[in-house]
Amino acid sequence: MTQEQIEQVLIPNHLAPKEVKINFKNRNPVKGLFVEMRDFDELRAKNFWRVVTEKNIEAWHKSKDINLVKIFSGSEFTKLVIAK
Repeated sequence: MTQEQIEQVLIPNHLAPKEVKINFKNRNPVKGLFVEMRDFDELRAKNFWRVVTEKNIEAWHKSKDINLVKIFSGSEFTKLVIAK
């Protein structure tokens, strides 16, 4: 997906603490939270996104530990679905 396609899903939802299911071209889907940190604009311009995966969400809310965050390339995404 392009940066613009990803933003069409994320911006209306304000990167809110909503889980997003991310489908990939070459790997299994992942659920997680997109997070905004100080380098958000720089990464977004390169179509890279910081995501806290589902298994680390609770720990992320408690500690905001950057080691719980993974960076994914948006070009590998095929579909984003906001979890209900």
